[in-house]
This record gives sequence, C-alpha cells and structure tokens, in this order.
Amino acid sequence: MMCLLRMNIAVAGLVVIGTSLSPTFAQDAPDDKREVHGILRKIQSSAQKLNYSGTFVYQQASQIRTSRITHVVDGNGELEKLEILDGQPREYLRKNDEVTCYLPESKTLQIEKNVTQEVFPALLTANAQSLPQSYAIKKADVSRVAGIDCQTYLLDPRDNSRYGYRLCVEKNSGLLLRAQTVNTKNEVIEQIAFTQLTIGDIDKQKVKSSFQNTAQWHVENLTVQSNINSGWIVKSLPAGFRKMREMKRLIPASEAVKNSDGSPVKAHQVIQMIFSDGLAAISVFIEPDSDNRTEGSLQQGAMTIMGKRQAEFWLTVVGEVPVTAIRQVMNSIEFKPK
Repeated sequence: MMCLLRMNIAVAGLVVIGTSLSPTFAQDAPDDKREVHGILRKIQSSAQKLNYSGTFVYQQASQIRTSRITHVVDGNGELEKLEILDGQPREYLRKNDEVTCYLPESKTLQIEKNVTQEVFPALLTANAQSLPQSYAIKKADVSRVAGIDCQTYLLDPRDNSRYGYRLCVEKNSGLLLRAQTVNTKNEVIEQIAFTQLTIGDIDKQKVKSSFQNTAQWHVENLTVQSNINSGWIVKSLPAGFRKMREMKRLIPASEAVKNSDGSPVKAHQVIQMIFSDGLAAISVFIEPDSDNRTEGSLQQGAMTIMGKRQAEFWLTVVGEVPVTAIRQVMNSIEFKPK
C-alpha cells in the first residue's frame, strides 16, 4: 500500500553500489499465445473478483515479513483488509480505490484516494497484456503452495532492464499463489507466497478494522492531487515500460528522519510518477531538496533505490528492477515547463 512508501522517499543515508551481470536473454517460447494472454487475464481478474482470505510471507534478501489479507466482493465493489503481522501493528482497509492505513502506535489514520489494487496477489497492472513483449512466457511444472495445486509459469526477460519471474497460479481460479523474482543466474532474490489460503465463502465481518475506537485519532489525507501533469518527464524509459499514473502526495512529518540541525523533517508534498511493464514497476519521486541527503543507491533483494540532487530538487527512483534500469531512468529525468 502506498503509505509504506514513506520509508522509500525518506532514505537519507544511501551508499553507492553497482552490479554487473552477463544476462542470457530469453527467446520466444512456442506456447500458444492465446493461452498466455488468457492466463494473464485470469491472474489479473481473479485477484479483483474472487473472495479469499489467507496469510502470506514476503522475503526480500534476509528480511521476512508476514501479512494476512482478506478480500471480499459485494454489490458495492471490493473490500480488502491487509494486516501486518510482524513488528509494529499496522492495518490497511481498502474500499474500491480508497485506502485507510491504521497506525495504532501513533493513533493515526492515513487516507489515500484513487489507489489501484497493488497488493499480492494482485501484482499485475492494467497493461499486463503487453508482458509478452518484455518476457518470453512458458508453462513449467505443476507445484503446490499452501497445500493447493498450482501451475508454474516462467517469465524470462528479453533484455537486462528487468528480472525474471516464476508465477505459480491456482489451476482452477487463476489466483496467484506464489511469485518469485530471479536474477540472471536463476537465483531467487525475492519471493512472496501464501502459507494458508481460503478461496470462496468469506465472512464479510473479517474486512472490518480491528481498531474500533478511532474517533480521536489524527487523520492525514495523503492524496493531494491525482492524474496531474507536473512538467517532469523521463526521456528514456527502459523498453516495455510506460507511464501509468502521476500524482501529488503528502509526505507527513517524521520524528524518525532528522535534518542536519537535528530538527524533524516537516510535512511536504512530493510528485510521484509510476511506470510499469505490466509486472515490474518503477516509481519516480520529486520533492524539495534537504541538506541531510547523500547521493547514491541502495539495493536489497530485487529492490533498488537511487537518490540524486537536481537543482533545488531531490529525485528518488525506486523499483524492483536491476540497477542499470534505475540509473537509466534517473539520468533521463527532466523538467519541461508547460
């Protein structure tokens, strides 16, 4: 959910790293293209239209996080509850395109509007049908995840701008049960998978918040303006990526992030542009510069974060793509006045 991106935007102590791999690019698979497009549509629609509830584990490098998701569809649309089960309690309730983030430690509600479904198992974006242009997709073995049979599909990248994926899909419903990100050595560098899952009859009461007495909680509205054209552009996107959204967001004040004089970072607005190839995503954040930032990049699992100054602005590029793709985006960000 988008209020998790506060951590990415506020990275202050970046260290420079580099990766250099020799990829073996995928060739076209002989599979029936209609079958490939059909399974992509099924993965996309099942996460939106099915009722399901389950626990999943997300592993990024040495970090492991456990969450529980409950998704219900009724006459008013989609209702979804995401509970973070590790660390500080957090809870996200989504009603169609509006998300409320519950932070009980600070008694804060963060509300965001015009949000697209982007939490596992809904990993594919609106341009998922263009995935065969960027990946060779082929059917692999039948496996089991959380005690449920699933069909594995391999997505091999056609260039060095993205990683490969192994997607395990429930054979009847098409619901995504496990997604693994692999590097050029076919090593799993990130994965997310259900450990327990129920599909079908889900009690609607399960999508209600666990925190009922929130009348006195502080409310932060994070969406400032959606579907904007700020004048910032990325001249050279990696092949297959296209712009999905651009918006202004509010980044709340943070006691945890300090300026060089020791004062907390104040609330401020940030422009965000989101690009996707249908599966992998790259976000560009543009905000006023502050003096406590160090230029460079940081990589953990499949995630790369890069920060750089440009005039009086601080640019951050975040994506689950190789550092070469992040650098290409960063080096081609420009402001074009209207």
